[in-house]
Amino acid sequence: MKSVIICDMEGVIQEINKGALELFGYNKDELIGKKRVSIFSPGEIVIQNVLGWLEKANKEGKSLIKTNFIKKDGSQFNAEILITPNFANGKDQEQTGYCGITKEIKEEVNIPINFTTKIFKGIAITRGGFTLASILPMVIVAVLLNQMNSLSIINAIISIIGIISVHVFGNLYNDYFDVKSGTDEVNNEYFNVGDKSLILRGAQISGGSRAIELGLITLKKTKNLGNIMLLIASLCIIFLSINIYLEAKSFKNILGIIVIGFLGSFLAYFYTAKPLRLSARKGLGEIVIFLTFGPLLTLGSLFAMSNTPLDIAFYTLKDFILIGIPLGLLTTNILFINQFPDYQSDKKSDKINLVVLFGKKFSRWIYLLNLMLIFFSTFYFIKEIHRFVPQFNNNIFYIIFSIIFLYGLYIFSGLFKYYDSRKLINYNIQTIYYQIIFCIGLILTFYI
Repeated sequence: MKSVIICDMEGVIQEINKGALELFGYNKDELIGKKRVSIFSPGEIVIQNVLGWLEKANKEGKSLIKTNFIKKDGSQFNAEILITPNFANGKDQEQTGYCGITKEIKEEVNIPINFTTKIFKGIAITRGGFTLASILPMVIVAVLLNQMNSLSIINAIISIIGIISVHVFGNLYNDYFDVKSGTDEVNNEYFNVGDKSLILRGAQISGGSRAIELGLITLKKTKNLGNIMLLIASLCIIFLSINIYLEAKSFKNILGIIVIGFLGSFLAYFYTAKPLRLSARKGLGEIVIFLTFGPLLTLGSLFAMSNTPLDIAFYTLKDFILIGIPLGLLTTNILFINQFPDYQSDKKSDKINLVVLFGKKFSRWIYLLNLMLIFFSTFYFIKEIHRFVPQFNNNIFYIIFSIIFLYGLYIFSGLFKYYDSRKLINYNIQTIYYQIIFCIGLILTFYI
């Protein structure tokens, strides 16, 4: 008997025959509506080949492939699979998923993994693409310091490397603790971009990286890699401290980066680690994200990148705290909208974030509130901008940010309509784009 598996457009298994259960070694209850067909393939093959196979099936009506598959016990075997588009409601209706008919074969199958795939594997394991949420605010601070003739280029580069390392450290330990606690295991509703975005193609945008589930890395290696990232971040702080002293002769700048660096690492670790597990404590997780990607990040960047001594006083630091507010809220909204598909699994694992606390329907308004606060705080900051950028053009700013604001309302309208639907993924993607566009728009206003 051949193996027959039918999945939906996201790969979630909908139907499976006896032949497939015998071939892969699972029970039906383990798979239907819970697991995705990606668990049957080596992770590198999933990253490199699967989307291409599906695109071929959509274009030509079928895709016949010889590949390697994995059984439940971890053993691999060679197989031939015929993939066809599935139209459960009739071919005149919208496609509902795919059908895969598999048979084991004796011939040797070797799918070469190219270098690009290994790079994407690293990005998938570390969720490296999301480090833009850290990098872009630092670029904005660097632009402001450059306008003030106070930017240290060397320190800017080293501090960005350090923050990327801390961010990846947090990502890896979040995965480690979510897998260890079983949070990821019960999450079957997570979003994967698939082919819905050229830029984010195949990216995991909720429910963790799933890298351990796909066999891209083990639980132990995830922890070890996290420790390496923390070590790199620590070395960056040491180098920055030395160079800050040489350039700025300021112990206050050094104290600033040490305190903020320690606090950022502490919050990144205990975001999911017990006993604090801040992400599960009724909104504390959202506050942590706001602070670490907002005011703490902009203040830390100021201390690290400035080549002049700074006073640790509110008047000196006020403007960099102010610009941190909208930047932190932008990242908070990315986290926040990604909590909608994870609602059921977060609730089961007692991860009481704001969406679990208030429910999906009410939580839509929190997203809008954050959106409004992003713009009010940005306009408040702009009132002070002429001290940094004498040639700042208010009219250009109002034009650019009126368009960006309307874009934000468009995303909110999608959340409002599809908050309890798989169609929401398009607006999760747009929220990520929104942060990038906002930051680029702000940088452009400093120069146009």
